[in-house]
Amino acid sequence: MKHLAILGSTGSIGTQALDVVKMHPDIFVVDVLVAGNNVDLLAKQALEFSPKLVVIGNETKYDELKNRLKNSNIAIAAGANAVCEAAAYSSCDTVVVALVGFSGLRPTKCAIDAGKTIALANKETLVVAGEYIMNSAKEKGVSILPVDSEHSAIFQCLNGERHLTPAQIILTASGGPFRGRTRAELENVTPAAALKHPNWSMGAKVTIDSASMMNKGLESIEARWLFDVSPEKIGIVVHPQSIVHSLVEFSDGSLKAQIGVPDMRLPIQYALTYPDRIESPVAKFSFVQHPNWTFEEPDREVFRNLNIAFDAMHIGGTAPCAMNGANEVAVAEFLKGNVGFLQMPDVIEQTMAETTFIQSPSFDDYFDIDAEAKQIATKIIYKMKK
Repeated sequence: MKHLAILGSTGSIGTQALDVVKMHPDIFVVDVLVAGNNVDLLAKQALEFSPKLVVIGNETKYDELKNRLKNSNIAIAAGANAVCEAAAYSSCDTVVVALVGFSGLRPTKCAIDAGKTIALANKETLVVAGEYIMNSAKEKGVSILPVDSEHSAIFQCLNGERHLTPAQIILTASGGPFRGRTRAELENVTPAAALKHPNWSMGAKVTIDSASMMNKGLESIEARWLFDVSPEKIGIVVHPQSIVHSLVEFSDGSLKAQIGVPDMRLPIQYALTYPDRIESPVAKFSFVQHPNWTFEEPDREVFRNLNIAFDAMHIGGTAPCAMNGANEVAVAEFLKGNVGFLQMPDVIEQTMAETTFIQSPSFDDYFDIDAEAKQIATKIIYKMKK
């Protein structure tokens, strides 16, 4: 039996991870559930899966959660420190990190320090502090298994290869809801339109990142650290059908691709069962039903976030951290209607230019830079509104 802690259990990845658990009750036990704010769903999950511990990140919702679970024997905790303690919970051997944004960094480090296997769905952890986190994992002998469909695909393509350094990693992108649009056509797009992803069902933050193609920029930085490749070896191709989840090119010119229906339960399950493959709840792929696959270059002039992310990756240090903090603020304010879709890259670029830069940051430096970048981005957006 694998004993799981699921951090972010009420989000898109967390709920689908629990779908996988339900499919295989003979393999998985859920010992810990963690959510940020959704008390209602967290309580329902707790009553269904009977974990030893549930944690709500928002401390103001502790009493509500306690009341919902008053007739159970489940331990209840709240707050940021409790989330970190949950990530290191003694009976768990695998921690699914599906928290959103920068909030995943400290719990991931806590899980590493506790020697847990990590199924990582929180790409921002490696965007912000990739070198630090991967070095920490290596020192502790901890495995970090990717959950993102693109990184899972690359991981699967590299599995079994004698020489694990590829000639090139090629991340595929759906192109989101605005593929093929001009800047003029995107001038007045609404959050509702940006949230209509053509292929994937995801949380709001990830869906907006996909629409702006920042998601692919974040994934490129994540891939740089997960697979220890230079930025020059990372390519992106737009594949609207989302059937080829990513590819690896080898030195002899051969390409390997991982193919399947666009369903996140497949990469989640692979991370949880690796190195084994078991029966999946995912529908089997049919070539007949998906006869046409197309590939094209991303439009980096319209979707400027791609180049911003690659610039941050080349600069290194705290540049990706500042970029990520600014993006989190920009996305949140776009969803509120306070900043335009095409203004988000401007906010990110200006924030990066104004935020303190540290070439060799400590772990605490990442938290200082994140806070500084978010404060600067908020001021920039406020000035835009005036």
